[in-house]
Amino acid sequence: MGVIVVPKKPSRILKMKIALVLISTLFAVSAYAAKAPASSPAMLEKGKAVFTVNCATCHGDTGDGKGPAGQYMNPKPRHFVTDAFKGKDGKGKIKKPTVQQVFDAVTAGVTGTSMTAFAHLSEEDRWAVSYYVLSLRNKK
Repeated sequence: MGVIVVPKKPSRILKMKIALVLISTLFAVSAYAAKAPASSPAMLEKGKAVFTVNCATCHGDTGDGKGPAGQYMNPKPRHFVTDAFKGKDGKGKIKKPTVQQVFDAVTAGVTGTSMTAFAHLSEEDRWAVSYYVLSLRNKK
């Protein structure tokens, strides 16, 4: 018969890990609870500026997926004009993504790809770049 050992007191590291998980969960829930503001020419201009600084290195200046860092990634960065989008879980092919889906991907990243989370950007910047990405798709 096995013996189960139950620690008398959780270790400091365990407490920190639990706290980190709880904080991350709260942040993720609040990130997805955001409602999209209305798009505007000013929002698209801001989105273009955010894209140039944060996204063009991988996705290219025109969103073609051919940024200088993109050549080293597997899978390659999304071509925003022609490629189907993936859900934030890295699965599925979304032919007509919504601004909310793009915002969620920008906020949390996309599993199984090099697309990391950009939650450090302000909520306004994430909405702006999400609208800008969709505007690239509409330029077909």
